[in-house]
Amino acid sequence: MTIARLAPTALALLLSTLVSLSTTDALAASRSGPSQVEIQRAVDAVYPALVRIHVVSENGGEGRMQKSRASGSGTIISADGYVLSNHHVAGRATRIVCRLSNREEVEAELIGTDPLSDLAVLKLKLETRRDPKAKLVVASFGDSDKLKIGDVVLAMGSPAGLSQSVTRGIVANTEMIAPGGAGNMVLDGEHVGELVRWIGHDAVIYPGNSGGPLVNLAGEIVGVNEVGIGSLGGAIPSNLARAVAKEIIAKGRVSRSWIGLEVQPLLKQMQNEKGALVASLYADSPAKAAGMVPGDFVTEYDGTTVLDCRAQEDLPVFNRLVLTTPVGKEVVIKGARDGKPMTWKLKTLDREPNEAREQEVKNWGLTARDFTRVAALESQRQTRDGVLVDSLRPGGPATEAKPSLRGEDILTKVDGTAIKNVASLKAWTTNFVKGLAEPKPVLVTFERGTEEMVTVVRVGPEVDEEKPQRPAKGWFGASTQVLTHDIADALGLDGSKGVRITQVLPDSPAEKGGVKVGDVLLKLDGQVIAANTPSDQELFGNLVRQYKPGAEAEVEGVRGAEPIKFTVTLGTTPKSAADLTEFKDELFEFNARDMTLNDRIGDRLKEEQGGVKISGVKPAGWAALAGLGAGDVLLAMDGREVVSVDELKAVMKSVHERKPARVKAFIKRDIYTAYLELEPKW
Repeated sequence: MTIARLAPTALALLLSTLVSLSTTDALAASRSGPSQVEIQRAVDAVYPALVRIHVVSENGGEGRMQKSRASGSGTIISADGYVLSNHHVAGRATRIVCRLSNREEVEAELIGTDPLSDLAVLKLKLETRRDPKAKLVVASFGDSDKLKIGDVVLAMGSPAGLSQSVTRGIVANTEMIAPGGAGNMVLDGEHVGELVRWIGHDAVIYPGNSGGPLVNLAGEIVGVNEVGIGSLGGAIPSNLARAVAKEIIAKGRVSRSWIGLEVQPLLKQMQNEKGALVASLYADSPAKAAGMVPGDFVTEYDGTTVLDCRAQEDLPVFNRLVLTTPVGKEVVIKGARDGKPMTWKLKTLDREPNEAREQEVKNWGLTARDFTRVAALESQRQTRDGVLVDSLRPGGPATEAKPSLRGEDILTKVDGTAIKNVASLKAWTTNFVKGLAEPKPVLVTFERGTEEMVTVVRVGPEVDEEKPQRPAKGWFGASTQVLTHDIADALGLDGSKGVRITQVLPDSPAEKGGVKVGDVLLKLDGQVIAANTPSDQELFGNLVRQYKPGAEAEVEGVRGAEPIKFTVTLGTTPKSAADLTEFKDELFEFNARDMTLNDRIGDRLKEEQGGVKISGVKPAGWAALAGLGAGDVLLAMDGREVVSVDELKAVMKSVHERKPARVKAFIKRDIYTAYLELEPKW
């Protein structure tokens, strides 16, 4: 299994699946175990419907949407190409490629996702198949309610995204929950344990098996593998998975009811009480409006008797009653308060996600979220207006503000304009920066905890740093080393000071003047070159730079045992990396500049060969995801040779206008060349 973005507690839980689980399958080894024929029949029914899923996902962090690659498993559940997997595998995907059991790669799209059950539905783009009309093998669902402890099950998936696999085990628990309750499994703000009771089993699940099917001996899907807890795997029951998949396919989302009520197990001292204990209620919720209070007992919900909740494992049963109620239905709840029977009537509301997806606001250097109903209530706010700061870019405008903004701050006004949500902040920003040449300060009002504060943020276009023009200085065109005492003695130049030529650059003033590698230079225009310790390494270069380009300089020294004297017409010092302006591509997140002479020498490039130097690549960006790295020489982009930064700008402008799904880059790295494929989300 490969994980997209989880809360730290959930991450710790899910990482336990990354350990190969060594189990003892005594049942299979016994005479009463399944025969090879039974196992093979089950494998043949589902294995061909297995899908290996490769995704590119986006998650907010450090003020930007960061990209990552992940892989997992899934199962084809319909003839027209719908695939069932986990939300944590594909729920944040921007690009999906599925590999079928016959190794055929097929593009796919995300149809819908449900963090609360950790399920997602994809659809294969059948037109991208080698034979779009070829039939797909489809797996069928079984009844997870019929599973019993001790039943033999098969876990199928794609370990580490490498290939399909099958492992065998038995059902160990049909009502397994996370240790400590729902809070230990959080996906995009949703507590998975609120709804899901896993099928615990000891069939080995490897990294990458998440989203793969748990299969019975009848060759039916009875679960969707999701987690590892200790030595057990956990699978989402197929009855829940089938219902969620059906609704996502039909509507693109799952509709659930919300009444604003949280329950907990009965206390140990409550020996005679029944049902579920009301622990808390949200303000302005249907349950609170109906008159319910903490301490009430719920014994019947909409005509269904509520299971006596005496353990955490019982809570998802009650939650499922509420969540699966048709939205907007009027329901009757029965129970007790202080030993007296009670009846409450209420109308359910549509359950919104607990947490909105984060979005990047580039000009501010932050990611932010809107407020959902629950998020606003948990922040004890009277309104859902405002923007919740999620993360900030180090060195970005929001971070550099005084005082700087922080995660969890709530932006409410910008330059006196009320900000209702992220969309309104983006709209205000687009209008504000239009025509600006450089950032301008704006007054920002924000909430931090119970305080209302203000700060000033400089908002505007990102300004390219202009490199100051340096005065032209003389250039000799050779590399040198200091003539130390030891080297001077070894060369028979006892007590001499100077430099030894280690490299003469092609077509340089030194080469034209007749200087060669191994020459020892002792004087420059009659002045002793007083270099004799390693700290004098820059001395000769500094002497030369005191001359103007075009000036003549006389050098004296020795070649072997013979004295030499040359007159060299100095050139202009070539530009260094610090002198060059960088090109920045904000979408692909890489920087490039023209090649310097030192670059060409270091990379052993011929003078006529084109290319630009990649000077920076942001981690978790589209360029980094494709494998582009700082120091690479970019030779071609999008099928066009790149000879300069100006040429690259023109190529990237065309790319941004055409918005291709994939952009091919050709690079040189050390002695190797390679093709890379950048796959942006437009």
